[in-house]
Amino acid sequence: MATYTLNVNGQSQTVTVANGDMPLLWVLRDHLGLTGTKYGCGIEVCGACTVLVNGQPEKSCDMSVKEAVGRKILTVEGLAQDVDGAKAQAAWVAHQVPQCGFCQSGMLMSTVGEMKAGNHGSSIRPNNLCVCGTYARIKEATQTL
Repeated sequence: MATYTLNVNGQSQTVTVANGDMPLLWVLRDHLGLTGTKYGCGIEVCGACTVLVNGQPEKSCDMSVKEAVGRKILTVEGLAQDVDGAKAQAAWVAHQVPQCGFCQSGMLMSTVGEMKAGNHGSSIRPNNLCVCGTYARIKEATQTL
């Protein structure tokens, strides 16, 4: 067993896991109870597991817990306390973006990552998959950011 301390949503969180290669996704969901980050494909394609690591979108299904140590991790549960995150969430609500909602936490995290990189409006293009096809509403929402 190995113990790691992570900075998640601005708080220090200590977890004990079988080994440091455990994907960050499972640490967030199973050890910290942050189930807003979803498991989709498991191979970094769909983006449902996207979180921000030091302000940049990262696929948590392929990042190990040991790689996350010393970095600032922001999940969808922490977006309301983040200025860009709160703006993105408000745009999602105003434009009624979600349909089934499964991919939306990853979409929001990718969008906020783009905002933090200086992109706004039509330059925001989350690179995530949505099986329900809410892309038109996502585009409408991101135009306001």
